[in-house]
Formats: sequence, structure tokens, C-alpha cells
Amino acid sequence: MHPVITASVPLLEPPGWALAQRELFDLLDRSWRRFAEDFTGPGGELKYNGTLSTRDGVDDFYEVFFNWPQLYLLGGADDLLAASERHWEGVTRQLTDLGMLKDEYERGYDWFHQGESLLLFYFLCMAAPERWTERAIRFAELYVDPAYGNYDAEHRIIRRPHNGSDPDRDGLFDGENYPWLPQEASMYGFPLEWLLPADAPEPPRAEDPRLSTEMRRRIGVGDTAVNLSAAGVALNALILTGDARYRDWIAQYVGAWRERAAANGGMIPDNVAPDGTVGGLLDGRWYGGHYGWSWPHGWYSVGHAAVVAALAAVHATGDDSFLDMVRPALDEMIAQGKTMVYTEADSSLQSKWSVQLAEDVHTPTLHVPFRYDDRGWFDYNPILMGVPTALWHHTYSAADRERIQRLRDASGYDWRTVRSFRSKEEAGHEEPWFAFLSGDDPGYPERILAAAQAQVRHRLTRMERYRDLDVPEADIHVWQQSNPVVTEALVQLTWGGPQVIYNGGLQQARVRYYDARARRPGLPPSVAALVSSIDPQATVVELVNLDPEHARTVIVQAGAFSEDTIRSVTYSACEDTSWVGGMYDYGHRQPQETADSVSVDGPWLTVELPRSTRVRMTLNLELRTSQPSYRTPFDAEAEQAGASE
Repeated sequence: MHPVITASVPLLEPPGWALAQRELFDLLDRSWRRFAEDFTGPGGELKYNGTLSTRDGVDDFYEVFFNWPQLYLLGGADDLLAASERHWEGVTRQLTDLGMLKDEYERGYDWFHQGESLLLFYFLCMAAPERWTERAIRFAELYVDPAYGNYDAEHRIIRRPHNGSDPDRDGLFDGENYPWLPQEASMYGFPLEWLLPADAPEPPRAEDPRLSTEMRRRIGVGDTAVNLSAAGVALNALILTGDARYRDWIAQYVGAWRERAAANGGMIPDNVAPDGTVGGLLDGRWYGGHYGWSWPHGWYSVGHAAVVAALAAVHATGDDSFLDMVRPALDEMIAQGKTMVYTEADSSLQSKWSVQLAEDVHTPTLHVPFRYDDRGWFDYNPILMGVPTALWHHTYSAADRERIQRLRDASGYDWRTVRSFRSKEEAGHEEPWFAFLSGDDPGYPERILAAAQAQVRHRLTRMERYRDLDVPEADIHVWQQSNPVVTEALVQLTWGGPQVIYNGGLQQARVRYYDARARRPGLPPSVAALVSSIDPQATVVELVNLDPEHARTVIVQAGAFSEDTIRSVTYSACEDTSWVGGMYDYGHRQPQETADSVSVDGPWLTVELPRSTRVRMTLNLELRTSQPSYRTPFDAEAEQAGASE
């Protein structure tokens, strides 16, 4: 039903990256099964006997499995999808019993955490849209339909920072004051710091206006920038249904924030009062809102929510100018940067950077400020590469690439360095991936796959240590810290995309794959893939069939959501079989490769891979030619067959 090419270049010496990639798939298959056996019950729920005493915790249950259906989409085991669905169902029942959900959805919490919770759900929708559409619509309607109490269409705001399925869940906490622990206060400070004079003594927690009455009154109502991640739940419904209501809501809501940023000199503000005014409850300050620029995380929360929303708006409307809601703040932070060693910075994210930088915590490098308050810019960190990488991947513009190159030039450490760590976001290797795509580091694929193996094996050991732990509420992160599924390397190498933005983003990819014979998403068994260029005009993909006996058939898709078009493909070929040699030759000759090309003009291309063959393809892509969809090539075949009857 779409063009077919057949690989003809013999696979004689399998490339190291291909062997390592298939070994990683095998290791991951063993590992998720071990985790499920050790840490989950028969219904898919996590083994947990405690209660949840605050509004926090929903994300920590779902996050454990966030990348399991993602691994299925990459080519993980056939039964991994069913397992992922069972865990979502089991955890949802568990959290409902714990009083955290209403109608299967978060009762009310901030979108920094809601976005994390929903990644598992989004990947399930991507993998099995027919089974998850009803829920996706129901969840999106909580925000798109003002009748649910979350959205104020007149002022174009989400009405409160803690929002969800329970309209009676108001404020930011239950009880008299916000449960801010001493360790958190030490790392992040307090909200509304300006309420206390600089020389004022520290008040008792129960009487501290920064954590009680004033916090509830000033930042417990109105909209906040992290609510922008709600655009993701609407985009997911739009992709599933094509209903223009979701497109219009995204354009309206994200558009309002874009206008506020433009009116603030390009800097996206973090708070909007119930009457629609920026700073209306903070004495005119554009900063200081819940999970905003001042407290607790600054850019770490605001920037990720903004890029999730901007990309959602671009996908929904086709208008790339929504990305200008993100760029000015990013560039202002970079302009405020300083070269220093990390150990001398005032960073509030010590646990993140100590493993990501390792010995380079002592290397002078560019640091940028993540937070802003009455003192000005503060909280200096090495720049998080997720946002600039997402921008560049989407646009592939010279300006967005040049920004990354400037950051590389200002770095004191070698971007080709690959370290074995697994951050909370299961990301953080954007720098060496960029070096690889720039042609500077051909050894990157094997090194990142080795680092991924190290993390899986490390977590298998953690699982042995904690599998019999009766987990207390304070330690519910142990499940995330033990999850052995790692996908960043596979996303980069096979899909040609960055890892998903963790606070509620949807996947970016140059290409995806389907197993034509199994009629499911992902690479077939024994097939490895490598994307070595993501230039839309010259996206280079190599497919290798390691199986010495059986042929495989791969369908290559343009874009994460078949939103792009493959205009044409040029591919390697070897029609001359003389490389085999004669009957009495002791060795083979060098296969002589040629190049063929074919016009495609659609989102899918079928690649036949006879046993022990490889093919290198250069795809000429045109980006965003169609509305994003979870439609598969098999759906398209059925539609065409039905139309011909």
C-alpha cells in the first residue's frame, strides 16, 4: 500500500552498535519482568501497605512505569504492552483506594507533578489508541469544558494551581500550613520570602505567613505557569480524535500565556490572579507564583511547562511562532550566565548535577540562573539541555542550532563525554548526542548503549537490596530509583529524537518503526536501527537484520505521529553477488555498493530485510505536512482496502 525497498547489502561483520542494541533489548526484557515480580502485586499495583498523608504521591506511583510502554513502542516484548496496561489499571485502583484520585484522575495537584504522572498514560494512548481514547477524552474535558471548574474561558486561565477532577480541592495544602520540610527549606528557601523583612527572626512553621494564610491567599488561587503542561492532555485528545475543540482550547489557553510573555518583555510570567492580571496577588510581581520563577525550581519547572505547551500549540495549529513564548526567557538566562565551577555555585539541585557532571563539578563551565526574585537572578546551574534540544529538533533552524553550539563553545567540559547515570527524567545525554549528530563522535552509539547497560545492571542490584522492603511513605521514590527500564539511548539512536520532556511532554522523533509481520509498533526481533543525521532533508537511517536465517520487514514512519512526509529515499544496494566468490575460494570479496532511490510521498516506507542484510537510507523529509495522529500504517491499509470494495 506504500513504496517497498529491499535491502541487498550483505551483513558480514555486524557493527558493534547493532549487537549492543539488541543485547540491550534482551537485558531490558529480563529486567522489567524481574521488577514486576519483585515489586508489584497480581493486579499490577505496587506493593505498598502505607497511606499517603499529603497531596503528594500520585506521580511517584505512575512514574515507576512511565517508559515501559515507550520501550514497547521501540520494539520491546509483545507482552510488555499488556503488562504496562495492567500496571496503570492496578496503580489507578490503588491510588483511588488511597483517596488520591476521583474518576481515575488526580483530585487536584500542581502540573509539575501531574505532567510526570501522565507520561505513562500518553505512551499507552500512543501504543493502543483504540483502548485508551475514552479516558483521554474524559481527562481532557476536565480542562477544555469550563463546567468542570478548572478553566475560566473569560480570562483564559486555569483557576487554581492545584486542579484536577475534584472541584472542591482548593488551596495548596490541607491543614494549617504547607508541609515544607527543613531539608526542602534548606535547598529551595520559602515562597513569598519578601513577606518577612530581611532581619526578621524565623517564625514557627505554624505561624509563618510564607507557609500558611498568605501562601493560601496569594498563590493558592489563580493561574500559574506550570499549568501550561495541561496543553499536553488536550493535545493527546486532539491526536486521538481530531476534534477541533481541543485545538481551539490549546490555541486560546497557550495564546493567552504567549501574550502575557510578550507584554513582559518576552519573559514568561509565572502567576495570573483570578481577574486575569499578572501579579495581581503578588503586589505586581511577574514572578513568585506556585512552582514559578522564585520557588522552588524556577526554569526547571517553568521552562519545561512552557516548551510542552508551545510544542502542543504548534502541533495543534501549525503556527511555529508559539515557540517564541520560550526562546526569550531561555536566551535571557543564557545572557545572565557566568563561568564558574559547580562546587562554588548556589545550585539547589545538588543531587542532579553531582552525578551528571561527576569529576567536572570542579571544571569551570557556563552556569545560568534558574530562579528570579526581588534579589534578581540566582540559583546558578549548568544549563539543562532538554528545552534547547527540543526546540532545535522541532525546527531544525539555524538559529536554534547556533544556540546549542554557543552553549557547547562556552562549556568547560568535553561534550563527547558519556557518563553512566540515570536522572529522574531518564535524560541528560543530549550533549554527547549533539556531538554525535554533528559528526564529532562516531563512537557515541556504542558508548551510550554501554552506559545504558550499566544503569540496568545497577538497578537490578538495587532491586535485590530493596525487594523485601516494607516501603514507608517517606521512601516511595525507591520504586523509581529501582526501575530498570532505560530508554534514552534507544530513543536517540533508533528514533532520532530526544527523550520526552518529563513534565508532561509528548514524544518527538524523526522516524518510528513497525513490525510489518507482527502488525505492531517497534523494531522486529533481531533488527537494529541507527539514526546518524536528523537533518530533515537528509535524515540518515541504517537498518540491520542480524538474523542469519529469517527475513524481517520494517515499516519506517516519518515523525512521532506520522505528521511528516517522506518525499523520497536514496538507499544503499548491492546487486552484484560476485562478492561471494567461487566454490573453492577461502574468503569473500568486498561487496560493491551502489545507490538506488525511490519516490515515496507519504508517511510510511516498507523495508524488506532478507536474512543477514543491511541498508543505509537517506530520507528526504518534509516536516508537519499532516495533523498529528496515532493512526498506524495498518489502519491506512484497512482504510484503503475498504475504499476499494
